[in-house]
Amino acid sequence: MRLRVSPLPLLSRESLSWLLVAGCPRDTFAFTEEPSDRAAKPDAFCSWILRAQPQGARKEGHSEFRLRVEGDPDNYQPGSTYRVTLYATNPAYFRGFTLIALKEGRNGEKEEDYAGTFQIIDEEDTQFMTNCPPAVTESTPRRRTRIQVFWTAPSSGIGCVLLKASIVQRKIISFQDEGSLTKRVCEKGKPFITKATDKPLLDCCACGTAKYRVTFYGNWSEKLHPKDYPRRANHWSAIIGASHSKNYVLWEYGGYASEGVKQVAELGSPVKMEEEIRQKGDEVLTVIKMKAQWPAWQPLNVRAAPSAEFSVDRTRHLMSFLTMLGPSPDWNVGLSAEDLCTKDCGWVQKLVQDMIPWDAGTDSGVTYESPNKPTVPQEKIRPLTSLDHPQSPFYDPEGGAITPVARVVVERIARKGEQCNIVPDNVDDIVADIAQEEKEEDDTPETCIYSNWSPWSACSSSTCEKGKRMRQRMLKAQLDLSVPCPHTQDFEPCMGPGCSDEDATTCMMSEWITWSPCSVSCGLGMRSRERYVKQFPEDGFACTLPTEETEPCTVNEDCSPSSCLVTEWGEWDACSATCGLGMKRRERMVKMPPSDGSICGAEVVEVEKCMMPECHTIPCLLSPWSDWSDCSVTCGKGTRTRQRMLKSPVELGECSEELEQVEKCMLPECPSDCMVSEWSEWSECNKSCGKGHMIRSRMVKLEPQFGGDPCPETIQRKKCKIRKCNQGSDERKRRNEARKKRKNKEGADEEQLPRCKMKAWSGWTDCTKLCGGGIQERLMTAKKRFKISQLTSCKDRKEIRACNVHPC
Repeated sequence: MRLRVSPLPLLSRESLSWLLVAGCPRDTFAFTEEPSDRAAKPDAFCSWILRAQPQGARKEGHSEFRLRVEGDPDNYQPGSTYRVTLYATNPAYFRGFTLIALKEGRNGEKEEDYAGTFQIIDEEDTQFMTNCPPAVTESTPRRRTRIQVFWTAPSSGIGCVLLKASIVQRKIISFQDEGSLTKRVCEKGKPFITKATDKPLLDCCACGTAKYRVTFYGNWSEKLHPKDYPRRANHWSAIIGASHSKNYVLWEYGGYASEGVKQVAELGSPVKMEEEIRQKGDEVLTVIKMKAQWPAWQPLNVRAAPSAEFSVDRTRHLMSFLTMLGPSPDWNVGLSAEDLCTKDCGWVQKLVQDMIPWDAGTDSGVTYESPNKPTVPQEKIRPLTSLDHPQSPFYDPEGGAITPVARVVVERIARKGEQCNIVPDNVDDIVADIAQEEKEEDDTPETCIYSNWSPWSACSSSTCEKGKRMRQRMLKAQLDLSVPCPHTQDFEPCMGPGCSDEDATTCMMSEWITWSPCSVSCGLGMRSRERYVKQFPEDGFACTLPTEETEPCTVNEDCSPSSCLVTEWGEWDACSATCGLGMKRRERMVKMPPSDGSICGAEVVEVEKCMMPECHTIPCLLSPWSDWSDCSVTCGKGTRTRQRMLKSPVELGECSEELEQVEKCMLPECPSDCMVSEWSEWSECNKSCGKGHMIRSRMVKLEPQFGGDPCPETIQRKKCKIRKCNQGSDERKRRNEARKKRKNKEGADEEQLPRCKMKAWSGWTDCTKLCGGGIQERLMTAKKRFKISQLTSCKDRKEIRACNVHPC
């Protein structure tokens, strides 16, 4: 037998030896006795790091120390590299540490229990543990506030990984299994994997249908994302998506972009993707479309955020959409297979999601306006990170999370059909939803807009006596204040339970759920519907009422080769009139054209009359205001308008309310190009003989503004040559002799022909430009002129030179 020291959890033996030197008491560690026949056997790989338990100073849930993975992801992309940082918040520090990456559920006894690989960034600060190669520890025990290493994620199929750290701070060991020193990341990229559970999506058990409104708020702005922000062309493309079943994937992390996804991500065009969606037939319930937004960010008081409504049901309970962040190589944002069905068999009430950009894997550009560079071969769809490329507008050398560029809000606005969720809703939830349709007549004025009535409450009497039950509704809007709105609560008499033997044996059933699709796509088939027991008989007997019923159904009566297969009819649209007689329509789609190539003769649109409540004779009944139109200009100052309609007949009285409003709108300033004057005349040659040059210039009349074209050159020179200058000593001698003779002759004839005298040169004029190249002039005029005009020496002279040639 011998004694064996159990080392501290997640601490290197280097850190452990330093701890002992630092004066940590021996009873800090647990001593265990081992049989002598095991003494010589080494520990099972690195399991001693996790197996040992400290007996002394240990801190659980310590918030002074944190382990962080670049971008703070919940999921990792197989094969991608992430920066991992272990740091202490001021004024804390640590001296030693140990860092490992372990497959979830493994104990570290085998080499294959560890996931991914670490890479050392600073060898003076970190090193691999000598007796446990997958682990990273300190190079030297000294005071430090942070360390960094790279971790490359494992290949696909590993699942979740735990990055675990422990630190030493003098005699205190901080260890944490589920907190700030442990980071759990899971592989993302398999279809239908949820973010929270990393398990395949379950079948939806909710009943009826639900209607939602999705609103897109773009937060991509120069204030939040200043690096290389494209001022002139920033926008969100038209949004395209669908509510669909789990058998159809519009796009997903780790998958490859379809041609439709590629066209959205690169071109902002939703046409091809909408075509792909509609080809899926019954796998899709609603196509989601929203208009483009130019510019990308606008205050909500200038333009409402884009929104759209869609429906979901038990089989098509997922929602996906996509929009391009433009301009960009192939960057986009969106939701993929967002499940709106809850585990309690209900429908999600509200979803708020902040969004970062994704790379579609079809273009290799790294900046907003990179030239087209197709990615060959095509790469998988992945989220952008702050360490993708130094030129990326989202680059952060610290590897922090990207600031969200958008937020999407999905709100439930209605439910139809009997609901079967086991968790009861609160009163507000019930009133806000559409419960079963009211069968009885309602004399509510049209100017009072209510929600539907809630279900009746239980009877107020708990015994066989007369009581009351209540239902309520919510007043949403009162269009005409002069017309009073009726009550929001309704009461009716009721009898308590147990008043007769019949009551005790009666079971209470729910309403029937909507019919299922027909069992065949052509000819005669069957369809079914269900209901459930809401309350069993009080006498304990079983409920004998049926919970399911079937009936025959016919789809595509003609099954010949010249016939086409069509879907079942969709739901009727809302009536075209809000009161009185109107029209409503419903549609179905062609699933398969005739096999013989002929034209499909089946009707795909059906229209019929609908009767709404009698129209009340209320003058000046107006529709709500429409959305504001786009600004009348693409840049600078413009106007936008909105309208509303007069719903009541004109003969009921004149309406003085305005039907159209106009307000000013301001878009980014329009670019203004540089404007220059015409060229001046060429100056005289600056030489009297030989080679010289002449100058001409023009003035800048308007400097460029807001990204307009820059100014062209404002000064030009060209060569000039008057005559060839004489050269040589003989020539100069002859010239000097001729000059002397001329002087002698002039002296002799001085009385008859007086000398021509010139004034001194004038000063140089001011330069015509302060910068960019101008000209200056000076003059010499005759003081006394000869009467003989042939003498050229008495002409006025002018000199020109360039000035202020430095650039502006």
